[in-house]
Amino acid sequence: MNGKQLKNSILQWAIQGKLVPQDPNDEPASVLLDKIRQEKERLIKEKKIKRDKNASIIYRGEDNSYYEKILATGEVKCIDEEIPFDVPNGWEWERWGNISQSIQYGYNAPALEHGAIKMVRISDIQENCVLWDNVPYCQIEENDIDTYLLKVNDILFARTGGTVGKSFLVEEVPERAIYAGYLIRTRYSSLLNSRYMKLFMESQLYWEQLKNGTIATAQPNCNGKTLAKMLLPIPPTKEQDRIVGKLTQLSSFLNNYTLYQERLNLLNEEIKEQLKKSILQEAIQGKLVPQIAEEGTAQELLEQIKAEKQNLVKEGKLKKSALATSVIFRGDDNKYYEQIGSEVTEIELPFEIPNSWSLARLNAVCQLTDGLKTIGKQCLLDARFLRGKSSETIAEQGKLVHKGDNIVLVDGENSGEVFIVPQDGYMGSTFKQLWISSSMYEPYVLAFIQFYKETLRNSKKGAAIPHLNKELFYGLIIGIPPLQEQKRIVQKIELSAQLLK
Repeated sequence: MNGKQLKNSILQWAIQGKLVPQDPNDEPASVLLDKIRQEKERLIKEKKIKRDKNASIIYRGEDNSYYEKILATGEVKCIDEEIPFDVPNGWEWERWGNISQSIQYGYNAPALEHGAIKMVRISDIQENCVLWDNVPYCQIEENDIDTYLLKVNDILFARTGGTVGKSFLVEEVPERAIYAGYLIRTRYSSLLNSRYMKLFMESQLYWEQLKNGTIATAQPNCNGKTLAKMLLPIPPTKEQDRIVGKLTQLSSFLNNYTLYQERLNLLNEEIKEQLKKSILQEAIQGKLVPQIAEEGTAQELLEQIKAEKQNLVKEGKLKKSALATSVIFRGDDNKYYEQIGSEVTEIELPFEIPNSWSLARLNAVCQLTDGLKTIGKQCLLDARFLRGKSSETIAEQGKLVHKGDNIVLVDGENSGEVFIVPQDGYMGSTFKQLWISSSMYEPYVLAFIQFYKETLRNSKKGAAIPHLNKELFYGLIIGIPPLQEQKRIVQKIELSAQLLK
């Protein structure tokens, strides 16, 4: 359970009456709601607020069902299907509109650098705080100010956009301020604990009701009617205070829990990455699976690869430079040597390999190619599309690659990253096609390149636009096992990856 899930659970316990014990000596919430109704009647008579034509009373009948009576018409209906859970004795269910004195939309005006009154916008509210220094001023007629004026314990509610439903409890107003049009202000009876009201607006019950009342458009939005219709559980006044006090006590624990959980998650991810690297390292050193003598040696694979490349050069599918490879062998003195033409040089290996393996530079088994230039409409396979960060773009011409082909980023910060093409299309301009000899087991070669991903990324050339260091790429020494062993190695890597999920 992460920090957010734990907080949601605690809020759920709070609004269900399970966070603190009930006290039978508390004045029941029914008395509190009667006082709120009397308070509203007084404010209506004083013409400070308007009468709500949808005002209602919710009560429990003798049959134990919940009913709602609309005061203006006398209409009564059963609302059992709306009640999400039972609440303790002494609690009541109520509509937000019945306890609210006003639900007022914000004021629309241009933001100004100077003026007589500030105007709080959605963007000025960050992490449950108003960044008052950033709040602009606005122009408003003096006789309109009272309608939009912010007071301590008001709750602001975002009614549109990506933050729809987010709420903010006004705990201070350092200077006169109103609020902007994308916000709704709800002002409720002072007999209610403002922090209890705010915690309800963070609960899953609140968000579920909001979701049901949100209009799904390009810019999701919600209105004051949705808020007014919301059902919320009302505890006795003293229990509201105890709930808020308990949550205040738990807040530091929750913050620490979230922090430690994030650190643990990060550590787990780091451990997983290190294990993956260790598994790949074991794989390319021949330590992941046992060698089987009956599978032979890899020397004949190198001969097959050489013959395949010669044929592809003749067909014009590979450049002649693809044949310019070296031979790496172990001498009688048990040291390793590399022969290029007639020149033989002793080399240091980054790791030991089994006797049945052969060694080669990476350019012996794979090559970077440009792809086939083609005309006709095809999907553009650039990095953003391949990562699922952009929608399909159609190009009129380009370098055609096919589903299942491998392409390598050769420009940009992630140079050396390999993608398996998901569909036919034109590869992006920052890619090269990766040819891998059919004599090799392709996933084995890709696993080898994956092991050196960080090395390739950290060895880019160029300042303004970094490029893949092709000399380093082609020069990597790859251990070549017999073909069947390559397949067993990849199978082991894939099994390990499943266990690490």
